[in-house]
Amino acid sequence: MPSAWFSSVHIFVDSRARGNRQPADRYSRSHHRRWPGLAVVTSLLLVPLLASTFFAPSASAAQTVQLGAAAPFAVLAGTAVTDVPTSSITGDVGLSPASGTNYAGLTQAQVTGTIYSTDGTGPTGTVNDPALLTTAQNDLTTAYVAAAGQPPTTTFVTTDNQLGGQTLTPGVYAFGHAATANITASSPLVLNGQGNTDAVFVFQASSDLVTASNSVVQLENGAQACNVFWQVGSSATLNSGSTFVGTIMALTSATLDSGATVQGRVLARNGAVTLDANTITTPSTCAASSSTTTTTSTPTTPTASTGTGSGSTAATGSPTTGAGANGTNAAGSTGVGSGATSVPLGFPHTGYGGAAHARDRNLIAFGGLAIAGSIGAFIVALRRRPGLRRRGAPGAVS
Repeated sequence: MPSAWFSSVHIFVDSRARGNRQPADRYSRSHHRRWPGLAVVTSLLLVPLLASTFFAPSASAAQTVQLGAAAPFAVLAGTAVTDVPTSSITGDVGLSPASGTNYAGLTQAQVTGTIYSTDGTGPTGTVNDPALLTTAQNDLTTAYVAAAGQPPTTTFVTTDNQLGGQTLTPGVYAFGHAATANITASSPLVLNGQGNTDAVFVFQASSDLVTASNSVVQLENGAQACNVFWQVGSSATLNSGSTFVGTIMALTSATLDSGATVQGRVLARNGAVTLDANTITTPSTCAASSSTTTTTSTPTTPTASTGTGSGSTAATGSPTTGAGANGTNAAGSTGVGSGATSVPLGFPHTGYGGAAHARDRNLIAFGGLAIAGSIGAFIVALRRRPGLRRRGAPGAVS
């Protein structure tokens, strides 16, 4: 009897112990089964978040603005070109769609280049070429739109002298109307090319562009005037004595006060260009990008019927030796190029300079995706191991 009683107690206790142990074991197994699912759900939530960062559009380095047929023009206007003599203009001058009768004060003697009109009227020596002028204005519009469409790398929100005293590296810079001037005379705007002769600077003026008297824009460390562009939402005014660099593309008009100088272009889409004893020099073709370049050719004495030209062959990568290109004189006859050796200055261009690094951002986002996947896999493996041990242990309750 006692033995049967103890036996029944033993069975009861063992069954209670087993009964207590079974729910706990079932909870443990179900708990471990939840973790892989949670890891998968977490990874799925992280993937679109990081993917949106990977594919999100980001501000990129400034792109050069193609001027097309407008490139040779130092001055191009829509309604009028007026000048208080004597200005000095290196480059072509054009007026379209207005007729050549809307030239005032400008003479061929002030222009090292060609003066064009749509009807052959204008200063003595004006060339009638309406087709060229129409194409130039159309290309100016295309360039204006392209410059305005580039995403800014920096937007200046101050209300005066946004650019004066700044030293800027290549990029796209947006600014609004200034109470007095966008660039004052107190300190210059410095454009630093960072040793890259291909460095591009694009300025987006949402309203007007105004430079104070005797203000200065200067270039350093490889920056070139041919790679500086000013897209102006209304009109541009360079006050007296301003020293300016770059191509002005004004929607309406451009006014240069007495003695202002421009190393670049003054282009107005719909309005007039007004000059007052100014100096405007169209940039020559940009110097070759920083790379070792050697160019040689054999000089030949030109005959009476030939012109002279400077031969040069630009190369990328290894040093290259090439023959000079033939030149063309004013009458259009062909001459033989003279030799020239070019040794570019500055530092090698690595290809990803500028104010923004879109590829770096994409690589970081891709790395984030990889890390998220690795963490999910690690959690799954970590949470499955104890469950496997428990189910495989001797005497484990299934």
